[in-house]
Amino acid sequence: MEHVTGLKCTICGKTYNVDEIAYVCPKHGDAGIVDVQYDYDLIASRISRESLAQNGDYTIWRYKPLLPVEPDSPVPPLRVGWTPLYKAPRLAAKLGLQHVWVKDDSVGPTASFKDRASALAVVKAQEAGAEIITTASTGNAAAALAGLSASVGLPAVIFVPKSAPPAKITQHLIYGARVMLVDGSYDDAFELTLKVAKEYGWYNRNTAYNPYMTEGKKTGVYEICEQLAWNAPDCIFVPVGDGCIIGGIHKGLKDLLALGWIDRMPKLMGVQAAGSAPLVDAFERGLQGWEMQPVAAHSVADSIVAGLPRDRNKALAAARETGGAFIAVTDQEILNAIPVVAQNTGVFSEPAAAAAYAGLVKAVAEGLVAPEERVVVMLTGSGLKDIASAMKTVPEPPVITPTLEAVRELLGRA
Repeated sequence: MEHVTGLKCTICGKTYNVDEIAYVCPKHGDAGIVDVQYDYDLIASRISRESLAQNGDYTIWRYKPLLPVEPDSPVPPLRVGWTPLYKAPRLAAKLGLQHVWVKDDSVGPTASFKDRASALAVVKAQEAGAEIITTASTGNAAAALAGLSASVGLPAVIFVPKSAPPAKITQHLIYGARVMLVDGSYDDAFELTLKVAKEYGWYNRNTAYNPYMTEGKKTGVYEICEQLAWNAPDCIFVPVGDGCIIGGIHKGLKDLLALGWIDRMPKLMGVQAAGSAPLVDAFERGLQGWEMQPVAAHSVADSIVAGLPRDRNKALAAARETGGAFIAVTDQEILNAIPVVAQNTGVFSEPAAAAAYAGLVKAVAEGLVAPEERVVVMLTGSGLKDIASAMKTVPEPPVITPTLEAVRELLGRA
């Protein structure tokens, strides 16, 4: 990986060679999250906007020269990336905006944005010669890891809270992962995974702790900008739990600016559930990530529940360095967003994904978005992941006899 120049600690700034540390800065223990550094001049000699226009590989691997993997490393066979970016004029009109798009990552192989990071995790695990890969998750990251691991025959061990939605746990099991349901929170599962991975020498995919997960997630914004003909949007709304997605989007934008492929940095708007909003609090109080303390977290949007966001340093930088913000939305606002997005775009989102649109609604009400600004809403997971929550947002359909008279009677009442 000659295009990777090092791994830089997000707390103290010390830079390590890629073969010097496996995951985190040793000065800060498990909290010492690092960031991958690149030689952009070398990258620019290997890939360009023009070469991409001729590239028929419509997956995240079209950007392989921008990713921290060896050029000849084999990649999983599942199609990850190049998800649709839909223009959403009816959503825009509802909010008095002129330009809104939704980025639909529910169409990935395991139906969430987490496929991007898990695809990279599988490649890095294979480069490291790992025999087993593991992760903690609220559900989607584990499903993505289980599916991507199954595609290459790499055993996976998953730690998830026992409260995870059944559809997600089913995915883990169907893909053949070894699943351990933790009687506790996601944060408990995360800490347990750190201990287990160290004890048994398993490759650890955990968000933020593994610096390469950010690099998988940044591919989402490469696609957004390429799909918009390299005319970067003004605002991007991102649902936030651990903070890895918004940190990855920021990293991808910095890559594109360094290469001269875009000419401005969009505002990054992080959206958290009100019951799990430590980054909103830290942003408003001016705290640094390493000053944050754990909170008791809860929300219907299970995928963004985190008491102490693991990628908090990168997440806060993403909002602050782009002139963005963090916004909290209630569970009811999140649930309300599910059918609104679905009925105006045709995209069915799980609660965590719909939170991004709920955040846009609030941002417009608070004057944080101007009518002429070009806005992208990231829809990060399928509504089929959590049917029980979605059913709370719609009325039960009537049961009728199979007769024309019954239909007439029902329509007459309506």
